[in-house]
Amino acid sequence: MKSINKLNVLICGLALLLFQSCSVSYSFTGTNIDYDLVKTFTVENFFNDSGGGPANIEQRFTEALKEYYQRNTQLELVRSNGNLQFMGAISRYTTTPQAAVSSNDPNRPDRAGTMRLTIVVEVEYINTTNEEENLKRGFTFFQDYDPRTTTFLDVENELVDEIFTNIIQDIFTATVANW
Repeated sequence: MKSINKLNVLICGLALLLFQSCSVSYSFTGTNIDYDLVKTFTVENFFNDSGGGPANIEQRFTEALKEYYQRNTQLELVRSNGNLQFMGAISRYTTTPQAAVSSNDPNRPDRAGTMRLTIVVEVEYINTTNEEENLKRGFTFFQDYDPRTTTFLDVENELVDEIFTNIIQDIFTATVANW
């Protein structure tokens, strides 16, 4: 009887040891940041090299990027020399026609039925704790609108916000989510 109790204790002890050595780390934001090493991030002011867009577009992007990382990580925003560093520029801001609509009138030209706003942001990301994760690349996204029902000026701010949201999510995934 004593040997069965010793065996049960031994099995329970081994099982406990096994479960303690196995751990799974979950993050609701999908990051795999080692917060023991990485504590801060820096976002330099992005520039508007596209020649287009609202007057404050670079400031809007810079602040939106800072806010997203503050909301979705435990990192502290610092002015300079953060463990993670972001810099770059808005390199393209264009509107292009996507779908032509026939006027059915030989005296009137065909016109665009859909227009597309495309924004490209070039980002340089430096991880001072792991240089293998550094990257430099462009992130692009677009949104369409119907010029027959609204003017570009009426929807520009909304389109820019939607595009920035998608670009920033892509930057986040490429830098700290490592998907």
